[in-house]
Amino acid sequence: MNLAVNAKDAMYGSGKLIIETHNVNLNRSQVKHLGDLTPGDYVVLSVTDSGEGVPEDVKSRIFEPFFTTKAIGKGTGLGLATCYGFVKQSGGHIEVESEISKGATFTVYLPKTNALADTTEDKDTVPPSVKGTETVLLAEDEPLILTMVSRTLRDQGYRVLESTNGEEALRVAQEHASERIDVLVTDIVMPRMGGLELAERIRSVRGGLKIVFTSGYTDKTVFNKGEQEPGVAFLPKPFLPEELAIKVRSVLD
Repeated sequence: MNLAVNAKDAMYGSGKLIIETHNVNLNRSQVKHLGDLTPGDYVVLSVTDSGEGVPEDVKSRIFEPFFTTKAIGKGTGLGLATCYGFVKQSGGHIEVESEISKGATFTVYLPKTNALADTTEDKDTVPPSVKGTETVLLAEDEPLILTMVSRTLRDQGYRVLESTNGEEALRVAQEHASERIDVLVTDIVMPRMGGLELAERIRSVRGGLKIVFTSGYTDKTVFNKGEQEPGVAFLPKPFLPEELAIKVRSVLD
């Protein structure tokens, strides 16, 4: 999703997006060129756009956390860093090829396995119901994720108050000062005001507020802080809709 959204932005909303997959067997010389991979079978995912392309000086820093070429308030610089982290944690490799005015191609190599996925569901770990009628204050700066999270929670019966950054979330909370807000679901890294400051400021006037932090930037200091405090939980991105619903319900309960 990150790669597709970046492609859309590079094409200013109009162009051609091509997503392809294929299998490849990499030998010793090929993995040496790609980096710290081991020879063997890989699945390749490539995402190509017809956008403006990536300059050489940007290409060398493109996977760095917080590095962005977007305007202030339009990007956090964590999308591609998150992709890089996921791929590396999976024993894979990601690279970009681009020419100015000729678009860009991001290629992901993931090690192939012949093992079958474990589809056994542990009934004891899944609550009998994740539905609710409580009010959720949602703060998320990525439009696609905002829509997904809001829709998921509304489908479960929750009332959702949407905002796209910390400052806006504070305004929404103030506009509903006379009403009960049960849980704050917020991204940690957002323009204008991040989730940690947002949670601290709202909790100063709403002491019983429960909080679910989300982030693709899995810094252990942030993760540990959230897990150690009662009524606070952390949900790493990317997450499935059912994982979100279970996390929100568990925090409220």
